[in-house]
Amino acid sequence: MAEAYVVVDMKITDPEQYKAYMAAAPAAVAAFGGEYLVRGGRHETLEGDWHPARIAMLRFPSLEQAKAFYDSENYRAARALRAGTTEYFNMIVVEGVPRST
Repeated sequence: MAEAYVVVDMKITDPEQYKAYMAAAPAAVAAFGGEYLVRGGRHETLEGDWHPARIAMLRFPSLEQAKAFYDSENYRAARALRAGTTEYFNMIVVEGVPRST
């Protein structure tokens, strides 16, 4: 089974209120076997016109687990805390390459 990755590109406009989302989201992620690989941090554009303000990347055991996380009651509550704190919040999920056994 291939792991899945959630990639988020966001621009935070209310950092103080956004902290409530940052405190609530990890429990929802962990409940579905997810883990943060990237949560902010330095970044630079190596090619192209993409200039994200902030990036997060998460890994889940499967695409189904990633989608279950997103649709979960806990993450819906975390998203409600995030409302009005970002100029944009773009999120995708992508299935990874299956691990060879």
